[in-house]
Parts: sequence; C-alpha cells; structure tokens
Amino acid sequence: MSKTNCRILIVDDQEDILTAGRIFLKQHFSLVRTEIHPERLPELLKKESFDVILLDMNYTAGATSSREGLDLLQKILEIDPQAIVVMMTAYGDIDLAVQALKLGASDFVVKPWHNEKLLATLTAACKLSQSTSEVAHLRSKQQHLNEAMNQVGVELVGNSPAMQKVYQTLEKVAATDANVLILGENGTGKEVAARLLHRLSKRAREVFIPVDLGAVTETLFESELFGHVKGAFTDAKEDRIGRFEVASGGTLFLDEIGNVSLPLQAKLLTVLQNRVVTPVGSNKPKAVNVRLISATNMPLYEMVKQGKFRQDLLYRINTVEIQLPPLRERKEDIQPLAERFLAVFAKKYQKPEVHLSKVVLHKLMAYSWPGNIRELEHTMERAMIMCETGNLQPSDIYLSESASELEEVGLSKDQTLGNVEKTLVQQALLKNNGNITHASKELGITRTALYRRIEKHGL
Repeated sequence: MSKTNCRILIVDDQEDILTAGRIFLKQHFSLVRTEIHPERLPELLKKESFDVILLDMNYTAGATSSREGLDLLQKILEIDPQAIVVMMTAYGDIDLAVQALKLGASDFVVKPWHNEKLLATLTAACKLSQSTSEVAHLRSKQQHLNEAMNQVGVELVGNSPAMQKVYQTLEKVAATDANVLILGENGTGKEVAARLLHRLSKRAREVFIPVDLGAVTETLFESELFGHVKGAFTDAKEDRIGRFEVASGGTLFLDEIGNVSLPLQAKLLTVLQNRVVTPVGSNKPKAVNVRLISATNMPLYEMVKQGKFRQDLLYRINTVEIQLPPLRERKEDIQPLAERFLAVFAKKYQKPEVHLSKVVLHKLMAYSWPGNIRELEHTMERAMIMCETGNLQPSDIYLSESASELEEVGLSKDQTLGNVEKTLVQQALLKNNGNITHASKELGITRTALYRRIEKHGL
C-alpha cells in the first residue's frame, strides 16, 4: 500500500492516544510525529515543518472548556498563518467546533475517532496543505519572473571577427546543458550573451533568472539563492523560494560571481554538486534542475592562485568558457551598435530618426570606450536627447575621456588594467564633485558597480 507524502504531527497529553494515532497513521502517511508536551509546540514548529497538525483541545486533567486547545491553535497560526490544523476533543460540542473553525482550524474530529473518518479527514487536510503551498510557491515564482522580465537586455550586435567567434561558441554550447562561464570587462554584454544562450537552448521555453551577486549582501546570500521559511530570521515574515528553485527547469544566470566570499563559495559549490537546496530555517532539501551560466569581469584564475576563489568551484562553473571582447577590440561594431541605440531612443523619446555623419562616426571610432557597450548606449541616449536636427553633431556626443586626455594624465601602455580603472574612477568622481549617479553614468556603469570599485580601490 503506497503512502501519502504528508508530514503529520499529533499533539496530545495522553500517551495511549499518541501511540494509537501513530500506529494507525504511519501506515498511510510518509511521516507521523507525536508530541506529549503541548508547551513545546511553538519551539518544535520553528525547527520543523508539518503539512497537518492534529491538535487536542484539552490538556489539564478534568478540563472541558477546550480553552487550552484554542490558545494553542492561535499560537500555531501566529507562527505560521498557512498552517493546516485539525482539532480533536472527547466532547463533541458543535459550538466548540465552530469556534475552532472561526479561529482558523481546518477541520474537527471527535475522540474516540473512527479510523476511516480520521483517515478521510487527514487526507483531505493534506491535499489542502499541498494546494496552499503550491499557491504560495507560484505567487513567489511570479514575483521573481516579473522582476526578471524588467531586466531584459538588447540583442548581441556586431559582425566583427571577434564576435563571430563568440556566436560560434554560443551555438555549439547552446544544445547542451553544460555550465558556461562568460568573462569580459564591464559593459561588454555578458547578460545579453547569457540570454541569447538561453534562447538558443532546449530550455528556451522555461525561465531565465538573473542574479547580480555583486548586489547581494553576505547575510542575504543564502536566503536570496536558496530561499527561507517564515521565522528563519527577523524579517522573514513569510516563506520565500530562492532563485535556484525559481529557475528549476530553466536557466540561472549568476552575474558578478567573482564577488562571492570563500565561505559562500563553499555553500554554492555544495548546491551545484548535489543539485538540491535547503531553504534557510528548514531541514527539508529540495531538488533543483538548472542550467547554470556565470559571469564576471574579475581574473578568476589569478584569484585561484591567490586563494581568493575556489579552484573546484571554478572547474564546476566553467565547463565552457566564453570571452567577450571589449569594444575597443571590435571597433567595426561601433557603427551598427550606435545606430541600433539611436533607433531605440528615437522611439523612446518620440523623436525623428537621426543619422551618423562621418565626422561623428570618426569621433566615436577614435574613442577607447572604457565603459564598453553600456557606455556607448548611454552616450547615444544623451546624444538623442540633445540632438535638435535629423543629423547628430559632434557637439551632441559627450565623451568622458579621449585618448589624448589619457596621455596627459600619464597613462602608459604598460600600466595594469586595475590602475587604469582606478584612475578613471577617480577622474569621474572629481569631475562630478563626488556625485555617484553622475559619475556612474559618465563611466557607463551602474551605481552598484561604481560603489564596488570605490571600495575595491580604497577611494
């Protein structure tokens, strides 16, 4: 006889009732626990979850008011408003039944029970519990999906030899479920490449869930990725599923993975190896099936040598590695990218289409684009706003730096990328009087990314 997958807790102060209930119900349900001390119930529920609680209404010898059971019912629902509680009493008073149902009980049984009646009542309660959990899961999943839909990026654009290599790799790996690591400077289009890889894959009809690990704090990392149960920590007012579970069946994109600390890298590795997550505050592991795509602009191999990134995690996430070239190494793609952005912003601002003149194009081609495609996008948006005719003028194109200006501040070819980055951040902050919003726009990066660089370089 197959058992119903349902976790049941029986709470009663009589050992014979608990024994009889456990012997009968364990034949029909996957787990049956008993508790003879009702005062332990709140602490027990914080440590373990149950689908249905079978709760006695009287505990003090000779008590008939059922006040104790009703008080316990209220405590249970304070801990978990979605709890499914079936009350039981030796006194079949309809008024008590109605009172318990009004307080939030799901059903009511009378002791001594008939086994068939008890089984039918608890089976229905289990189905109700599962339905309630599914609704909460779908609601949380829809919230994640809505957030993800608001972050959809543009298509990859460009026919340069460097981008042709990227397209070829994407097409080859898309048909597999291999984990992919996308490397490249900020603004090179790593998330756009990840979305394209998802659309080309067998999981294209499933969800694509992006997570910016650089914006996830250490304390919320596990909750964000693995989920949490109500009461797991101070602000956990309801159950929340993590990004791994939301993405199950589809693709999970972990951006800025190089920012994850070593302790959290270990937890992430465990999930990737076992393909299960355990929500914070729960002891119930959940199987997940995700196609993992990771991305970073940080030198992971150098970080492995320095002991800052786990080698086993690197091997786990980079079955296939894709390097996105910076815009300065694919200058033939600047014109089609700029034209694409201009068309998008002409529609956004309800302005006539504008055209790139040779002098404007020359200015764009001569620039080094430290912020890559993202900087080009911001530049074209500003140009579209400032343009008063159907043709862009050089004065409409604002660039934060030029090659000659870089030479003036003493940047030489043999300087490291880190030094160049630090100099650019310093100049942007000075130029904008410390205004983070203006400086980040000028650099073509997000405010969060700029804050990380300020901390990284001790500015």
